[in-house]
Amino acid sequence: MEKLPAQMTVIGISKPGGPEVLLPETRAVPVPGPNEILVKVEAAGVNRPDVAQRSGAYPPPPGASDLPGLEIAGEVVALGAGSSKHKLGDKVMSLVAGGGYAQYCIAQDAQAMAVPSALSMLEAGATAETLMTVWHNVFERGGLKPGETLLIHGGSSGIGTMAIQLAKAFGSRVIVTVGSKEKADACLKLGADHAINYKTEDFVAATKTFTEGRGVEVILDMVAGDYVERNYDAAAVDGRIVQIALLGGAKATVNFGKLMVKRLHHTGSTLRPRSNTDKAAMVAAIEAKVMPLLREGRIKPLMDSTFPLEKAADAHRRIETSEHIGKIVLAV
Repeated sequence: MEKLPAQMTVIGISKPGGPEVLLPETRAVPVPGPNEILVKVEAAGVNRPDVAQRSGAYPPPPGASDLPGLEIAGEVVALGAGSSKHKLGDKVMSLVAGGGYAQYCIAQDAQAMAVPSALSMLEAGATAETLMTVWHNVFERGGLKPGETLLIHGGSSGIGTMAIQLAKAFGSRVIVTVGSKEKADACLKLGADHAINYKTEDFVAATKTFTEGRGVEVILDMVAGDYVERNYDAAAVDGRIVQIALLGGAKATVNFGKLMVKRLHHTGSTLRPRSNTDKAAMVAAIEAKVMPLLREGRIKPLMDSTFPLEKAADAHRRIETSEHIGKIVLAV
């Protein structure tokens, strides 16, 4: 191992605002504490929560780095006390509580996963956060089973494109909502059974037609707002609606009679504030059930674009256009 430098380049948030507030800084290379590892970052995923944090709407949890970046891939270059899952020189990908937009980043030993040889390091940098979000919400919370139908709002997003692949790999049918023909085509190519352009079609009616009137068993929703009641209409009896973001607004007026008549479950979650124990349990389940699919190359993140670390502002401009299809990554 080369000797670690004392200083590193990071991308900090100079003040709350637009993409232009993301500026390079020099900081001390962090030292891993108990059960932590230090990763020399090769790729860092760019996600919607980073945009929210940059604008001042999503502060990091207590004790986390104030730098943006929730998923990384790179090489293990230092081990904290008690870290035994990974060793120096290992290539890993990991969810992190913050700090990903940097040359070096601390990760929890138990949350880091070995990078399968079928993935490039850039792809690995686009995997951890999305994989954990989809696994926990679609399968653990939503309980999607083989033969059931999943409706994914925002099918061409990083989360959507991962959810399509996982649901299909486990034997379910997939409907997506998207905003363009290009996005629809990308989702169908990944394996989605049906794509609905929400700008020209009513997703409730289209979903009912596709399911011969039954509705869908699971809905993965990042919109909320006026989608809440429409999701209740599109859901099958005993359907599960899982809320993972609120892009359309955090409040809605809803007829809860529909919830009762159809015996619906409406749940939701966010990953970042969860305990390390919870996250480690999700990682263990993914390693057992999903890692074989990644190793075989049956599942990999759909890549939209890559930007150098110092061009993080441009990466944020790209995600904010919503024109991206798949994942945006910073190359470090």
